[in-house]
Amino acid sequence: MEKIKKIPISVYIITKNEIRRIQRALASVADWADEIVVVDSGSDDGTLEVVRKFTDRVYHRDFEGFGQQYTYAHGLTKNKWVMYIDGDEEVSPELRDEIIGLFDNGAPPADGYTAPRETFYLGRWIKHGGWYPDYILRIYRKSQGSWEKGLHPKLHIDGKLKRLKHPFLHHNYRDISHQIMTVDRYSTIASNEQFDRGKGLSLAKLLLNPPFRFVRDYLLRGGFLDGMPGFIIAVTTSYYVFIKYAKTWELLNAKAEDRKR
Repeated sequence: MEKIKKIPISVYIITKNEIRRIQRALASVADWADEIVVVDSGSDDGTLEVVRKFTDRVYHRDFEGFGQQYTYAHGLTKNKWVMYIDGDEEVSPELRDEIIGLFDNGAPPADGYTAPRETFYLGRWIKHGGWYPDYILRIYRKSQGSWEKGLHPKLHIDGKLKRLKHPFLHHNYRDISHQIMTVDRYSTIASNEQFDRGKGLSLAKLLLNPPFRFVRDYLLRGGFLDGMPGFIIAVTTSYYVFIKYAKTWELLNAKAEDRKR
């Protein structure tokens, strides 16, 4: 079997109790990435034992937010080109070959590259709706990239972007219960961020945004083509939107009540 060549790129991953999925993520980049950097925020499930089989570039940092973790990990890398993946993802063989091909003639021509993300959920790969193609900026020239803060922080690139064809593979939720627990946790974080930024809340948002999200993802973006999993995803996503705004209202109402006292 032909040996895969290493390319001058650093891959960084942030982790917290990813024992179920981290080996798959690391194995998908170990053969061809020049460097792997892992920043962990306190795993106690054996994650670090698995990580150290692939790299000695392992660091601890208390979790203060996804943007802060990504920024810290980005700063630890040594190569001019970097890529990040999450612990519940993997690089498909087709995407691996596409990335390696970017370096065939020296440095890649663009400053950053987005790639689609394909999620496996409830027994099937999701091909439509709000979850696919879900293009995400992942590979970039280190000097041109910077992270913002927030629950879903964005990576900003000062330069030219191009799209890659093949996907990252995403293994996010074990089952519906796991998804609902994540929705509860993330909606709390999102509502607190909205509250801290002083964002107001209108009744229209609470009434209209959740059903709009369902219609957009299930009907307009073809979520119905993914069968029952597509329907469940559309419903739970609209529920996330609703509960995020409801929790924001709860915080604003509590603040108003405090002012009355």
